[in-house]
Amino acid sequence: MLHKVVSEDGRNWDQLLPLVLFAYREVPQTSTGFSPFELLYGRQPRGLLDMLKEGWEEEVLPSSNILEYIVQLHDRLDKIRPVLKDHLEKAQAAQARYYNRNTTLREFRPGDRVMVLVPTSHSKLLAHWQGPYEIKERKELVNYLVKQPNRRPSERVYHINLLKPWKDREASPTSGQPRFLFVEHQPLNFGSNLSWKHRQELESAILSVMEVVSEQPGRTSLTEHDVITDPGVIVRERPYRLPEAKKAEVELENRRMLDLNIIEESFSPWSSPIVLVSKPDGSWRFCNNFRRLNQVSKFDAYPMPRVDDLLGRLGNAQFLTTLDLTKGYWQIPLTSSAREKTAFSTPSGHWQYKVVPFGLHGAPATFQRLVDTLLRPHNSYSAAYLDDIIIYSDTWKDHVQQVLAILHTLIQAGLRINPKKCFFGLQEAKYLGYLVGGGTVRPQCSKIDAIVRWPRPISKRQVQAFLGLASYYRRFVPRFSERASPLTDLTKKRAPLKVVWSDVAEAAFCDLKLALTSAPVLKSPNFNFPFILQTDALDTGLGAVLSQCIDGAEHPVM
Repeated sequence: MLHKVVSEDGRNWDQLLPLVLFAYREVPQTSTGFSPFELLYGRQPRGLLDMLKEGWEEEVLPSSNILEYIVQLHDRLDKIRPVLKDHLEKAQAAQARYYNRNTTLREFRPGDRVMVLVPTSHSKLLAHWQGPYEIKERKELVNYLVKQPNRRPSERVYHINLLKPWKDREASPTSGQPRFLFVEHQPLNFGSNLSWKHRQELESAILSVMEVVSEQPGRTSLTEHDVITDPGVIVRERPYRLPEAKKAEVELENRRMLDLNIIEESFSPWSSPIVLVSKPDGSWRFCNNFRRLNQVSKFDAYPMPRVDDLLGRLGNAQFLTTLDLTKGYWQIPLTSSAREKTAFSTPSGHWQYKVVPFGLHGAPATFQRLVDTLLRPHNSYSAAYLDDIIIYSDTWKDHVQQVLAILHTLIQAGLRINPKKCFFGLQEAKYLGYLVGGGTVRPQCSKIDAIVRWPRPISKRQVQAFLGLASYYRRFVPRFSERASPLTDLTKKRAPLKVVWSDVAEAAFCDLKLALTSAPVLKSPNFNFPFILQTDALDTGLGAVLSQCIDGAEHPVM
């Protein structure tokens, strides 16, 4: 009807809509056998043609009062109702037969595993299969209650058309162990110097504890993180304005955290703003600005380990394995009282964390305390700085057993490791910015390259950033404080924010870069041999060298 109206009077089609709707309501419907007007008034109303005919014939309609009209309307509707029901049931049955002519009856039983067709995390108009989930019970004929622990809500009713059975892959017999071990389409990383026999042995051990390997964070039940504040204190900050280009990124990350059960809807009076920080690959990292919350919350004084102490424990280990916990903080739940204090707002609503978010000043202490507790029985062959765990062994047999023991400990704690960032059976490993192994310690090449490519600083903050990175490797540079003194002078309190770059500063800047590129390789301390300590002092700084004489040669140690 609209197509006909537009084709005949396209300029004024919108003005004709009331007349088109009136005419449409006069037409009987296929399913009911009556027009919408007849179902509403119980009679055929006077249409446009009826009014035109009455005008031509000058027909006088009988008048009736309101009471008579209501009684007649009620009687007419009573007569129409059974006829309407009969027409509608016949039409629905005919439509059902037409649409179900090629269907087959399917059913599931409680306990069956199924895949569920759900909208994707970035678009409600697109869908993908997710699962497997478990059928809890049947609802009516074609609806089922499905348990889905990693979604909100954890139980939901789905029509059978949105379900398909999950079939486990049948294990095919092979004449040996697989050459590569894949987890969630990600191969695990093994040392390139491992023999084929050693690699197969380590792979077989990891296969027995595969549940610990996942790109999705686990959830420990051994501890909870609490945010303790004084009574009556509330931090409520207005959200930062987001550019239109970043709103889609925020909603995408928000949806992902909901799917992972990281956040939940909040009714909290607390609120901290969100910020997006760019990553090296050009993507964005979702962060929260918890500075004001940290100012009013109590600090946890649990000590963090010293990096040099951790490296010194490696000794002359011949085999190393490094483990990285998947989204480490997200594996520790928050207490019920702490959740509302982590609330934040996005364009889609008000949310709060169910697990420890990044940015809380007490989070490192809680995490380190948990890891230290877990690794205490394995203290003689493992070390950890937050979520970076290293396992070190002198013999291969011990190494396989020790890796397996720690993976069992992580499973019991409900923790998961990231397959992309774990490396097994190495002779030399990257750990905390260093290359360690075989009793030696040296800087990572990528970190030194970053220092060498560092542009000339133009502000006090940039000088501080350069000195902070260079100082991390100061143990490799003789007389570091003396050589860096022209740069540290630029960071003094009364120095201008925009640095005055001099030839002396340029010489010190280049000297530190050159010294780090030719830095010596340090030895891990061997406590079975005596130490040699050499010290020196000048007006501009203090210096010391710790070394050991092993096999007739003197080596600097950490």
